[in-house]
Amino acid sequence: MQIPIFTVDAFTSRPFSGNPAAVCLLENDLDEDLHQKIATEMNLSETAFIRKLKPGDDFTKSSCFGLRWFTPANEVPLCGHATLASAAVLFHVQKNTNSVLTFVTLSGELKARQVKDHIVLDLPLYTAYPQELKEVEELIKAAVGDMTVQDVRYSPDTKKLLVRLSDTYDRAVLEGLKVSAQRFLSAEKTGKVKGLILTVKGNSSGKVHDFYSRYFAPWYGVLEDPVTGSAHAVLSSYWSEQLGKKEMLAFQCSRRGGELKISVRNDGRVDIAGQSAVVLKGSLAV
Repeated sequence: MQIPIFTVDAFTSRPFSGNPAAVCLLENDLDEDLHQKIATEMNLSETAFIRKLKPGDDFTKSSCFGLRWFTPANEVPLCGHATLASAAVLFHVQKNTNSVLTFVTLSGELKARQVKDHIVLDLPLYTAYPQELKEVEELIKAAVGDMTVQDVRYSPDTKKLLVRLSDTYDRAVLEGLKVSAQRFLSAEKTGKVKGLILTVKGNSSGKVHDFYSRYFAPWYGVLEDPVTGSAHAVLSSYWSEQLGKKEMLAFQCSRRGGELKISVRNDGRVDIAGQSAVVLKGSLAV
């Protein structure tokens, strides 16, 4: 069986930056174990599988598809960059004629639409609640050493821990932080953390980005994720409240880096927009 596959760099307009995702178009049902085997073979932070929901569906004309995401280690309930990558394949490669695409996922229905040169994702907005520092002290120390931490929050919906560094630190400090994410596995004793977000406030002296972040998920086999839509579903809620803003521009400070345009809505959801670059087209023989 030949499966069309693409590699798309998400949250960037340039190839070889942003966050790469593999996207598979499934004409037929795939054996369950093959999803994981393909994702492990691709060895990207995420491989997305777009499937037709009923006979007669068409990747060019239909507006609703099933979507699943797999890391090299396991399936995940939400992945923003691989959703953007999936929409990019349908809009830009398959030339899908619909203005809005709906994906049926483990996180409910997610919508993607084109706005000029961006794809806008309609994602859930997740609240992060104050977290007792003592519980996660060892994990935070493994991540940032003796750096000053200003706030610690936990999102139970996503199992992500948000650690805000002191406002005395800037983007350069966050980018320069040497992190051994493998150590997080033994340092995390609560069993409830599956992703760690490090974030700092943007420079108020007219710099365009409202906040910066890095994201680590060794619990899912991803030591550092380059640009993470699902982490920004948590960050958007936090920084909107902290800054008193609904519209924000964010930058994820990984080595590849990526920019996200954020619009917090009043219905408990968030629009996260980014650009994309399709860098590889091919087929898998399975």
